Amino acid sequence: MNPYAQIIKEGLWKNNPALVQLLGLCPLLAVTNTVINGLGLGLATILTLVASNGIISLLRNQIPDEVRLPVFVMIIASIVTIIELSMNAWFHDLYLILGIFIPLIVTNCSIIARAEAFAARNPVGHSLLDGLMMGLGFTAVLIVLGGMRELIGQGTLFAQANLMFGDIATNWTLTLIDDYRGFLLALLPPGAFIGLGLIVALKNVIDVRLTKRQTSVVEPVAETASSH
Repeated sequence: MNPYAQIIKEGLWKNNPALVQLLGLCPLLAVTNTVINGLGLGLATILTLVASNGIISLLRNQIPDEVRLPVFVMIIASIVTIIELSMNAWFHDLYLILGIFIPLIVTNCSIIARAEAFAARNPVGHSLLDGLMMGLGFTAVLIVLGGMRELIGQGTLFAQANLMFGDIATNWTLTLIDDYRGFLLALLPPGAFIGLGLIVALKNVIDVRLTKRQTSVVEPVAETASSH
């Protein structure tokens, strides 16, 4: 398989940091009570992954093995600080909602894991794509989980979209259930655990069916080849 296609497949599905590696679950479960909150944290994580992977890959031959982890953490912390200050300046209200989970991106295990496992061992182009795909895979789970919790919890989607997109998005809120009293459990941490568990279970079911389908296709081909 083409290495770029393999990286894309790994990041988005096969080795998704939230569904397979189960890394970065603290912010994943804490802020995904709406789509916009999940999207905001997801974009910050994507930027961090892409920038840190690129820089670490570029400097990988100059960083001594003895101090590589502290250097990786310093690089990631510097990038997150820039992102945090930028969000505080341009997306202040969203920054206040996400709060401590923006600087805590520094401690996100998926970011340091990609730096150590991939960026420190691969060229810049591959590392940038790996960071982008891992970030997109993580963000997709944030958005899906946020959408589930927001819909079940308060009957809406894209509430407070103006926090990210400005005044033009003031009326973007979709009220899918009129006169809905809400379901508080979905908005609380237990609802996040339940929602993530359902998403992981759905992925596992899809993987099993895909494996069975591939096996059913391979077996007739093998029998035909052996008969000849």
